[in-house]
Amino acid sequence: MTTMFPRFRTLSSMVVAARMTRFCAVQAKHTLPDLPYDYGALEPHISAEIMQLHHSKHHAAYVNNVNVVEEKLAEALGKGDVNTQVSLQPAFRFNGGGHINHSIFWRNLSPSGGGQPCGDLLKAIENDFGSVDKLREKLSAAAVGVQGSGWAWLGFNKESKRLQIATCANQDPLQGTTGLFPLLGIDVWEHAYYLQYKNVRPDYVKAIWNVVNWDNVGERLIAARK
Repeated sequence: MTTMFPRFRTLSSMVVAARMTRFCAVQAKHTLPDLPYDYGALEPHISAEIMQLHHSKHHAAYVNNVNVVEEKLAEALGKGDVNTQVSLQPAFRFNGGGHINHSIFWRNLSPSGGGQPCGDLLKAIENDFGSVDKLREKLSAAAVGVQGSGWAWLGFNKESKRLQIATCANQDPLQGTTGLFPLLGIDVWEHAYYLQYKNVRPDYVKAIWNVVNWDNVGERLIAARK
């Protein structure tokens, strides 16, 4: 019997090593996505200075930090260190969420945005909110009402097949924390608007509707329904 225990430990180590090899093989570094427009393209509604800082500093920090956290998670997983894995979850949630949220946000906006949605997206909005104006009113109120930092979202509930408004604190990702598929997000962290709108968040929220990329929101609805 005594000769079995060292062999068992060796096999266990081999299993862990194999799992780590597979994990590392599929784990790629996250990268900062390019904006589909110039930093100044959303002016006068969102200034070039805000866009540059928001994208190249804030989003870049989330990307760098989530890569570091994932490396530490991989190391803890390889060691079977559950305590460290648990302790890393808040940083993983914050920085991973920040990367997810901003990657959606940039494409939710467009220099040729604004106006009205059309097609299936318009039908869904009218069915679930009554009108586009009602949607704007409700989503704007949710964004202005976020306490501290966070996001307001138009999401798709796959169970009810309906559009739904929700808010998330800090950088919590919508789908990972509520189950709703994110269609349109409004970032109400102060770094998204303070340099231009100071502490008047309602003015920023009102302005952002001028650059909403309804085509992108509609494409996301199609993806959510699959």
